[in-house]
Amino acid sequence: MLYYLFQFTEKLFHLPGGRLFQYISFRAGLAIIISLIISMIFGNRIIRFLKKLQIGETVRDLGLEGQKQKEGTPTMGGIIIILAILIPCLLLCKLDNVYIQVMLFTTIWMGLIGFADDYIKVFLKDKEGLKAIFKILGQVVCGLVIALVMLYHENVLVRMPKAEALKMKYTIEEEFTTWDAIRNQTHEYVYVKTQLTNVPFLKGNRFDYYWISEFFGDNNHLWMWLIFIPIVIFIVTAVSNAANLTDGLDGLATGVSAIIAITLSVLAYVSGNAIVADYLNIFYLPYSGELVVFSAAFLGSCIGFLWYNSFPAKVFMGDTGSLAIGGIIAALAILLRKELLIPLFCGVFFVENLSVVLQVSYFKYTRKKYGEGKRIFLMSPLHHHFQKKGMHEATIAVRFWIITIILSVLTIITLKIR
Repeated sequence: MLYYLFQFTEKLFHLPGGRLFQYISFRAGLAIIISLIISMIFGNRIIRFLKKLQIGETVRDLGLEGQKQKEGTPTMGGIIIILAILIPCLLLCKLDNVYIQVMLFTTIWMGLIGFADDYIKVFLKDKEGLKAIFKILGQVVCGLVIALVMLYHENVLVRMPKAEALKMKYTIEEEFTTWDAIRNQTHEYVYVKTQLTNVPFLKGNRFDYYWISEFFGDNNHLWMWLIFIPIVIFIVTAVSNAANLTDGLDGLATGVSAIIAITLSVLAYVSGNAIVADYLNIFYLPYSGELVVFSAAFLGSCIGFLWYNSFPAKVFMGDTGSLAIGGIIAALAILLRKELLIPLFCGVFFVENLSVVLQVSYFKYTRKKYGEGKRIFLMSPLHHHFQKKGMHEATIAVRFWIITIILSVLTIITLKIR
């Protein structure tokens, strides 16, 4: 909104400073500041409002230290995170950009699913919350929308050398010549419609989903949706559920998500900048630079919410926040074609999710085989295992943050592994 306003006034009245809004870095910085202001200042008012409505957390006694003290702490604080993302984006982003439209949809849609779950738990006093089938259906719809946009929207393209595109028989949407080509007559590029994704260590540092569909024969491109859509749905569902499972200690999911947001901001910047993308030999994704502004707002919302969510927490995000955060991270990774790096920079989410799968699977297996179920961990998800071993929850959260920082640095390093 402000982007268009300043663009109009700068052209009409030649006001000084109007061109600042043309720079993604400037708008990203503003997005962080506005997001922090909303989450830290207005967040306190929202917390008081939640207390007034007596929207408190109901805690099951699992025998964990300090658990019962959390009883009655306001939940559904994810509303703060969502508002701190949406308002800066509506003010500062190019709203006609398809990548921003997808991210706004994902944030609102996943937030609504989480809100419905929290509402049923808090107001209707149903501890089970939203039925699993409806929750999964909502995640499937989100994944389906993202996949269809990636497959068919005209502005979701990849830039690559023309010779390579012709060799791989990609559909060329538009040709263009860089300044290098004007000088040297050597580097000719094209925009192509493809489902390539960046991944280190493979030949060419890329993976093409079309390779999976080759068994369909010469018309494999017609059946690409049959491969790509389920993969995207799986990623969205897995990451959103993993974020939900990780949200079990004060500040844990929020801090981890803030670090991941920084990583995604870097990935968005290098993917949306033609010069940097050329230097790093990664895909240049036209129009994706706007995701830097969105990622900045996401980062600010997480840090601002952490002000109240760190130990001892004054508010919990609930499913309203955790499902939205998971959906946002998954969608950003898919749009930036870095989804195969999710197990790396979302390593904490991945391990937390895996610990639950292993615990449940092993318990069922041993109960069937020996008549008595056995456990791998003292309790799952993994953070509860460390709690059971006597580690303070603040220590667990900070150490998981540190691990996420290491994994995020490793993710950024992969940009240079060629």
